Amino acid sequence: MAEKLTIGKALNAGLRRALEQDPKVLIMGEDVGKLGGVFRITDGLQKDFGEDRVIDTPLAESGIIGTAVGLAIRGYRPVCEIQFDGFVYPAYDQIVSQVAKMHFRSQGKVKVPMVIRIPFGGGIGAVEHHSESPEAYFAHTAGLKVVACSSPQDAYTMIQQAIASDDPIVFLEPKRRYHEKGEVDTEATYPLHASRRVRPGTDATVLAYGPMVRTALDAATAAQEDGRDLEVFDLRTLSPLDLEPVFESVRRTGRCVIVHEAPSNVGLGAEIAARITEECFYSLEAPVLRVTGFDTPYPAARLEEDYLPDLDRVLDAVDRTFGW
Repeated sequence: MAEKLTIGKALNAGLRRALEQDPKVLIMGEDVGKLGGVFRITDGLQKDFGEDRVIDTPLAESGIIGTAVGLAIRGYRPVCEIQFDGFVYPAYDQIVSQVAKMHFRSQGKVKVPMVIRIPFGGGIGAVEHHSESPEAYFAHTAGLKVVACSSPQDAYTMIQQAIASDDPIVFLEPKRRYHEKGEVDTEATYPLHASRRVRPGTDATVLAYGPMVRTALDAATAAQEDGRDLEVFDLRTLSPLDLEPVFESVRRTGRCVIVHEAPSNVGLGAEIAARITEECFYSLEAPVLRVTGFDTPYPAARLEEDYLPDLDRVLDAVDRTFGW
């Protein structure tokens, strides 16, 4: 059955369904219970499932993740909310040193089935520590899986798939898109670690994930007025990357533009560009280009629109690919 939900409401519905289906699922984080989370993603869940399953924690990200590791080892499926992207760094040691390595350290005998939810990216008029894009840190960390939803349908489906997985997963949520609506089919399925072509095209391939998927689609609509047909991919999974469909697309179009909010230096776009160049070198008509945030700390709110990639910057990159 399909209904129209925002991304925020779809996440709430997905979490609710996971709690209903498995008594070992727990939600824990700062203000996730009584308040329902700073973005109200967990609204009403503590009231319906109790304080033992939707747990308000102290303001201590390292403690949240460390406790969740113990719970996961004992057979629970904890879902940890990091209130804002920039708050994850106190927990970084736990994530890299324990969460990512426990399965390998035990030669596969110990599983760590936990989800770390992180609202990420800018566009909400906030400052640093509230508008960051830390995905490259986690995609670089062997032993972690990293995914990013961009639509209500994916938010609903992917959060349940992540919770059901036996692997630790960093689950990135595009906070600037929480209130965007779309159709959600509660019975629809799509693989968690698979990219998706969200707009077919013939002239150039545009890759994005999370909050930039909407920007890429808007750019494709605008480019059509200039007679250019852009193919848009939502990567969805950042580690492992699913690039075989992308390679097929780039071999057809000969051009590729990668869009993300994080700074360009050693960002995810650099890894993707390298892999496309290795696999599609003789099909490329132009270098693979990146449209990203700048290599500076996140700016004050009045400057964020100049910092974030937008439709014009994406179209400029597309124009440059055709200049070769």
